[in-house]
Amino acid sequence: MPPNDQVTSLSAIGRSAQNGAVAFTTTHWSVVLEAQGESPEAHEALEKLCRTYWRPIYSFVRRQGAATQDAEDLTQGFFALLLERKDLNTLRKEKGRLRSYLLTSVKHFLADESRHAMAVKRGKGQRLIPLDEIRERERIDVERSDRLTADQIYERRWAFTVLEQVMARLRDEYRSAGNLRFFDQMKKMLMDEPGRPSQAQVASEFDMTENAVKQAFYRFRQRYQTLLREEIAHTVATPSDIEDELRHLIAVVQA
Repeated sequence: MPPNDQVTSLSAIGRSAQNGAVAFTTTHWSVVLEAQGESPEAHEALEKLCRTYWRPIYSFVRRQGAATQDAEDLTQGFFALLLERKDLNTLRKEKGRLRSYLLTSVKHFLADESRHAMAVKRGKGQRLIPLDEIRERERIDVERSDRLTADQIYERRWAFTVLEQVMARLRDEYRSAGNLRFFDQMKKMLMDEPGRPSQAQVASEFDMTENAVKQAFYRFRQRYQTLLREEIAHTVATPSDIEDELRHLIAVVQA
């Protein structure tokens, strides 16, 4: 989904989401930080986070001047070391937010020449992170990326990764219920995509009343808000960080 389609109405969503409540249970990042020793739960949580949020790291490394193949190897090597928990205890000041931790960590990682070389060697042939799809995205984003710093690219790619995860989760819910075609129309209404259908058109297509479509769209929007907050909660250690992280995400995608 193009970035511009994802940010439409995001500020309104953010304002509404900030007024809502979400149960803050033990999240992926807090599991990693709070686990003692090499617990399977912590490793599983960290691996899931790495597989989800590799794209901002790769984009950052590329903007630092690494060639495509080197950036792929470095990204794989960086996460390989992270998954071995050899880098997890070095930057506790950044522990509150996964976004901040990874950015600081990869900067230290790239600055250390011995680890840099080790990562290139270690990354060759690794398939921890699914990098195959990144090259097409690079071609799409190259014009804008040329105007951004490495940090700005990282932050922007991070924000859109969060939004992509949210939409993917929502899509899976509708697909499980057999309502994938309805999801596609609701998504167009939410994101103001080209050819956005009117409520009357959706009502006619699905043999519903316009009021029923209005209520369905309200529920769709509410669920999106809930999943957005949940996804952000997976990347912070405490509930108090959720609101600031949400505001940060909105600011980044609207910049």
